[in-house]
Amino acid sequence: MDKKRREFLKIVGISTLAGLGAPAVFDRLVSGSHPVQARASATGAQGGAGGQQAAAAGHSQAAAGTGKRYGMVIDVRKFKQYPDLARECVRVCHAVHNVPHFPDRKEEIKWIWQTPYTSAFTEHSHYYRDEDLEQNQVLVLCNHCDNPPCVRVCPTKATFRNEDGIVEMDYHRCIGCRFCMAGCPYGARSFNWRDPRQGLDMNNLNRQFPTRMRGVVEKCNFCVERLGRGQIPACVEATGNTGAMYFGDLNDPDSEIRRVLKENFTIQRKPSLGTLPSVFFII
Repeated sequence: MDKKRREFLKIVGISTLAGLGAPAVFDRLVSGSHPVQARASATGAQGGAGGQQAAAAGHSQAAAGTGKRYGMVIDVRKFKQYPDLARECVRVCHAVHNVPHFPDRKEEIKWIWQTPYTSAFTEHSHYYRDEDLEQNQVLVLCNHCDNPPCVRVCPTKATFRNEDGIVEMDYHRCIGCRFCMAGCPYGARSFNWRDPRQGLDMNNLNRQFPTRMRGVVEKCNFCVERLGRGQIPACVEATGNTGAMYFGDLNDPDSEIRRVLKENFTIQRKPSLGTLPSVFFII
């Protein structure tokens, strides 16, 4: 661990005594944030009351910069119809982003994964569920919230919202404090306890995406690097024409994703928290 990281961790330890007020301290101590990170900091500084205001505003808020707000719809019914499709989405996502595989669950790194319905939707009634929900699992990932608590609690702005509202990670700024993991109510972040390269086939790396290092947090990034090349997220591409996943601009009333949301009843994960998730589920 280098000197700079040790100094950061000392400050983090002191700031912890003040509770989640630590980001306010780091706003003064950390310099050099690029404009997108600065906007993310300003958004997060609004805190709890601001979260309630954001919840009232819904998804009508346009992201600063481009006016886009990317979101995703997952049709759970289609994944029941095509049982192998979810595993293919996970495989493709992890291959594209060099996500390591470790047999020990304690060291597991996941960007997109399957979980039981009761674990995904803890706020919904679980009495007398139908057989499909009882037996099938739900594909989940980072929700790329409009009001992300992970961004608010990150002391170094290593996690931030970009101009399209996507919650990203800057691995070089991450000091491994795991505040973001504590702040995320969806368990969507993983910590690299080991060198990720030890869990990769080095002969089959995706050279267009970086590998990470031990001691940093990582998660789904909505394939922001693919969006920059005019492509759609890898998991959505993997579903082909099945209609299992949709991706697009939530702020565009003429987009396909808005049409799908208009025509189908959808639910979100833990909506009462006011995080305003950008991932919707057709059950």
